[in-house]
Amino acid sequence: MTNEPERWSSLEKIAEHLGVSKDTIRSWIKKEAIPYKKIGRQYKFKISEVDAWVESGKSAEIE
Repeated sequence: MTNEPERWSSLEKIAEHLGVSKDTIRSWIKKEAIPYKKIGRQYKFKISEVDAWVESGKSAEIE
């Protein structure tokens, strides 16, 4: 196992990872609910940060 930094994931990959639609991810971005970074015109995610967000229960607080 190497100590390479975690790669950034695309909106499509994170939607697939969570089993939700891309529109749902976009909605969470607009509400600033899900952890993300905007790089240029693209949104990028770290799977470890998103998993921690889900495990914290904050994902259940979104209306």
